[in-house]
Amino acid sequence: QVQLAESGGGSVQAGGSLRLSCVASGHDYSSNSAYCLGWFRQAPGKEREAVAHLDSAGNIKYYADSMKGRFTISQDNANHTLYLQMNSLKPEDTAMYYCAADFSPLWRLCPFQIVGQGTQVTVSS
Repeated sequence: QVQLAESGGGSVQAGGSLRLSCVASGHDYSSNSAYCLGWFRQAPGKEREAVAHLDSAGNIKYYADSMKGRFTISQDNANHTLYLQMNSLKPEDTAMYYCAADFSPLWRLCPFQIVGQGTQVTVSS
């Protein structure tokens, strides 16, 4: 069973940076190396918001407009780790950030059948 473990969240002042990591475990990459990975966030009282997605080839499939130029999604295939580099953070970026993955035959659509527990990011003004 695939599990996702996020880390790297914390509290920073506006303008600061954080790097989130997400390690995927329990998947047999030798038999299925096609997937979609991504980050979502959800602030209290707000709907879940997609941040960025990429696929197993490293193609960026999505960036939220409000985060383009500030956030960078990347992956380390060898270590099965997804990253989100967040720069120029704003108070409105405060949220729980979740890592998500999809290894199903529908992976190209990034339906994200697997979601991690989340890591909290708090940005103060």
